Amino acid sequence: MIKPLVSILDDEPEIRQILSEALEEAGFRTMSFARATEFEASLRKSAPEVCLVDLSLPDKDGLTLVHRLALEQGAVVIIISGRAQVQDRVTGLELGADDYIIKPFDPAEVVARVRAHLRKDRAAAPSHSNIATFNGWVANFDGYFLEDNKGEKTPFSHAEAEVLRLFLDSPKRLISRSQMQETLGGVAGESFDRAMDVRISRLRSKLGEDPKNPQLIKTIYGAGYIFLGDVSWQ
Repeated sequence: MIKPLVSILDDEPEIRQILSEALEEAGFRTMSFARATEFEASLRKSAPEVCLVDLSLPDKDGLTLVHRLALEQGAVVIIISGRAQVQDRVTGLELGADDYIIKPFDPAEVVARVRAHLRKDRAAAPSHSNIATFNGWVANFDGYFLEDNKGEKTPFSHAEAEVLRLFLDSPKRLISRSQMQETLGGVAGESFDRAMDVRISRLRSKLGEDPKNPQLIKTIYGAGYIFLGDVSWQ
């Protein structure tokens, strides 16, 4: 069995070494990079299951890179940063990161969170294929894109995919905030709620929904959300 690959992007050699040693001891393969350009070049040759990304990089803006990773790679993206402000964490999650760990950290916690996200992905994988059709749309969870009835494709991030899959796996059923938090992970509270609101808003936009009167993803105020589409899996 091939060990999961974790790519580490951090300009501090000690951080890279600590993370690599902890992850490899836990049974992962790792690749480490000090600069974003080297990291991005590696993505053309290998596909990591998890990317650990620092925000303070010498050659590129970390948040922009996180957003691109979320849209294009389909990997789990975990930010590891010294920026401890709530707004930094919220922004990172809004741009598509799956998790946010603040420096200094316990290496064991990083390993635990990496494992938890990989378990969540595997547990969420349905017995059917990764392609769903609903109301004139196709959601491709292998390619991370939506396709309309004209064949036009719109990419979605890994974080958006988690929310969309939750809806498509449970159509016409109320999904509460607590259920979303339990299924998708994360710490319940204002940051989690705001991140979910942003992801749902972006999904509605990509589905061409009227923000004042959405027809597919309905908000049930005080209770949660419900997806009203007719879903079939290929």
